[in-house]
Amino acid sequence: MVDSSADFDQFSYDGPLGALYAKEKTLFQLWAPTASQVDLVIFEGYYGPVREKIAMTYSASDHIYCCELAGDQDQLTYRYLLTFSDGTCTESVDPYSRAVTVNGRRSVVVDLSKTNPRGWSKRMPPLSAEAPIIIYEMSVRDFTKSSTSQVRHPGKFLGLCEEETRGVKGQVTGLSYLKSLGISHVQVMPVFDFQSVDETLEEPFEYNWGYDPQNYNVPEGSYASDPYDPTCRILELKQMIQALHQAGIRIIMDVVYNHVYQIETHPFHRTVPGYYFRYDESGQLTNGSGVGNDTASEHRMMRKYILDSVTYWAQEYHIDGFRFDLMGLHDIETMKAIRQALDQIDPTILMLGEGWNMPTPFGQEQAANLGNACQMPRIAHFNDGFREAVKGNDFNPEAKGFVNGAYFMEEKLAHNFLSHYQWGTFLAPNQVIQYSEAHDNYTLYDRLIQANPLLSPEVIIRQQELALSLTILSQGIPFIHSGQEFLRTKGGIRDSYNQSDAINQIDWERAELYSETVQFVRDLIQLRKQEPMLCQPSIQSIQSSTRINQASERILVITYQGRDYDLLLIFNGDHNQDTLSVEEGIYQLILSGRSVDLTGVNPLQGLSEVKIEAYSTTVLKHWKT
Repeated sequence: MVDSSADFDQFSYDGPLGALYAKEKTLFQLWAPTASQVDLVIFEGYYGPVREKIAMTYSASDHIYCCELAGDQDQLTYRYLLTFSDGTCTESVDPYSRAVTVNGRRSVVVDLSKTNPRGWSKRMPPLSAEAPIIIYEMSVRDFTKSSTSQVRHPGKFLGLCEEETRGVKGQVTGLSYLKSLGISHVQVMPVFDFQSVDETLEEPFEYNWGYDPQNYNVPEGSYASDPYDPTCRILELKQMIQALHQAGIRIIMDVVYNHVYQIETHPFHRTVPGYYFRYDESGQLTNGSGVGNDTASEHRMMRKYILDSVTYWAQEYHIDGFRFDLMGLHDIETMKAIRQALDQIDPTILMLGEGWNMPTPFGQEQAANLGNACQMPRIAHFNDGFREAVKGNDFNPEAKGFVNGAYFMEEKLAHNFLSHYQWGTFLAPNQVIQYSEAHDNYTLYDRLIQANPLLSPEVIIRQQELALSLTILSQGIPFIHSGQEFLRTKGGIRDSYNQSDAINQIDWERAELYSETVQFVRDLIQLRKQEPMLCQPSIQSIQSSTRINQASERILVITYQGRDYDLLLIFNGDHNQDTLSVEEGIYQLILSGRSVDLTGVNPLQGLSEVKIEAYSTTVLKHWKT
């Protein structure tokens, strides 16, 4: 056996782990090099008593415990009982569980072929290089939980499978609404098994977004119609993914490998105590995540675990992208290894994450943070510089941005809008996630009211629409938070991760109330899809084709120079309308205020000036003669 203080990486194992199912036999393999004995504990059914214990065999060459059971073991329920050299014993679910009982207490062997919905065969084809990416972030529970969604399965995976649902006033909701927006990807907040919600309750007392990992390779049971049936959650998540794919929408999975919810009960700690986590020089757990522990992605078997998990989700569930929570706590080598592994499946699978500069003992030069983006090709980072330039610093209630009253923000906004094109931060625009709102912090609407509580509702709407247009028309990958397009509010609560449904659920009546803003966003998305200059393929193409005409006096004017025409973007962050002189010529007015014309049938001859409304966006196509 291995001493717990040794360098565990030299005892790593590269092969498959978990319950490896085949119809004729199942092989159980657990990496536990510090255990002196491991027993496979088998239960009567899902929730019955212990049926038997089987001593597993230790492979000294592979450093794993093994046990083979002949016959079809589909739905066999089990745990591991580990004994260590000091006499202590722990019981644990399988770290590689693919199915579990309610609340994730026991592991279940599963024949995954029986969990596939009809028509489930293969992934969507790779994304076209020319296809614009627009990400829409949502929570499975929040999106359909409100009675205003009028779905039959509110707050469940199945709620996102229902088509042609409409609210009480006739507005489309749920999946049909997503289709109507024109987005390319939905980013779902955690759908893996998390610990903070009691799955046995139809209406749990607890609410949580799910950033509390328990079983990484299993869907969350509270989103299933029957959390007691281990296969139900698997089937219904696949049905949700299939419904999105059939609607032409790809799915990004929010993954949280940087910490676990409760270290004492997690299988990482119970199977190999001390290995999977980071410790400081005094032997204390590090806490860069803010929840009491950080996983050690730089350790070989933790890196293997993340790689195995991500590729499992991509292959078994046809996931199209992964958003890494607190990615700055992971190391660069691990993130690049994930990129390489996903490329073998589909090189157009997206990788994005929070590349914040997090406190971690292995050194910032090794951290997968935004400052090291140039070392991680085709891994995107959330651009908080753009967010703050648009609306102000979320951590300062008095701070403002371009859209809500700040002066001298134009230059910062311009460079962030253009993917830091002169600063050398990123290798390509596809490394930049441009956003003004996400699930964390205030909604944009609440933030705008907080910054200027005396403004009229009409002005707040115009500021919101200006922020949305800046986001959707920027260079990089636009990112919209669900409900942002109809001025979502959480009642002024900054972080609602543990608030009630009343705070977090989508109020679909607002989609009707602010239907003009919703349609404005649809039109902006269509404009982005239609106009190639808004989706430049490289930093070099931005540098060669872009001119910043004005970045002062609360006005930002950018020109993209093309072969047949130039594209002129004018953003007015001021409360006054203005008139801007332009080079005289033939123009098409594509966007003015809320009015969008994508037809191009009414060119303007001899135009030399353009009126720009307060808090507005104007887009002009200038034809070359």
